[in-house]
Amino acid sequence: MDTAEFKRASHAVWEAMASGWDERHAYFEERARPVAERMIERLAPNPGDTVLELAAGTGVVGFAAAELVGPSGRVVVSDFSEAMVETATRRAAELGLVNVECRVLDAERLELADAAVDGVLCRWGYMLMGDPEAAFRETHRVLRHGGRLSCAVFARPEQNPWVTVPSRVLSERGHMPPPDAAAPGILALGDPARLRARFAEARFAEPEIDEVPFVWRFRDADDYWDFLTDAAGAIAMVIGRLDDDERKRVREEICARLPSSAADGFDFPAASLVASAAA
Repeated sequence: MDTAEFKRASHAVWEAMASGWDERHAYFEERARPVAERMIERLAPNPGDTVLELAAGTGVVGFAAAELVGPSGRVVVSDFSEAMVETATRRAAELGLVNVECRVLDAERLELADAAVDGVLCRWGYMLMGDPEAAFRETHRVLRHGGRLSCAVFARPEQNPWVTVPSRVLSERGHMPPPDAAAPGILALGDPARLRARFAEARFAEPEIDEVPFVWRFRDADDYWDFLTDAAGAIAMVIGRLDDDERKRVREEICARLPSSAADGFDFPAASLVASAAA
């Protein structure tokens, strides 16, 4: 699949996921708070700064930055999915965030001037892009000299069983190819050396990389299945293409490999790498 075809397919995925992310906005905010907090800490925005959030989804991290840049600052919350941006726009209005602008922007080809922003945030975006090298270069271009990028990607497979379990089942049943470190995907930048290379190629300073663990909590197997089918990007789209019988078999196999469930649900460990560097 060439880059243009991949981008069209990816856009369709995230348009379809927007309602699921909207429904889980508070869930993502609560469960992945350690990741967002470390990203903001490493970015260290000042009052009056202009901050750009890329691949923002419903805007969780950008909204947190808006409080720190204050009324004299500005946060541009962006995504290439129109449906995601519409959701973020509504949520920003509900929160009364007058210093937030929500825009449709393609991270690989930003319609922004050189040196336009003081900081860039990107949570779980670069690893899913068809041309992450171009996205990192564009990020560097729009940052002022000395401005910072703070981004998060998911760490290694063994640290993220919440995604490796369904991926393995789908691969074993012939619905997904085996993992390919060179291809876009949830775990594509989980190797710190590979992540450092993206920063170096775009002429950033040596990044500081923190490993940030957190936990997805699910009420039961049904709750986890809903998460996979409503919010888990490419996994959701693969499951959605299966016929009813095969979907049932895939679900049974995935559920058979879940952690033991207590009366109040079960936890799936997760971990992100938070990388930050100056332009």
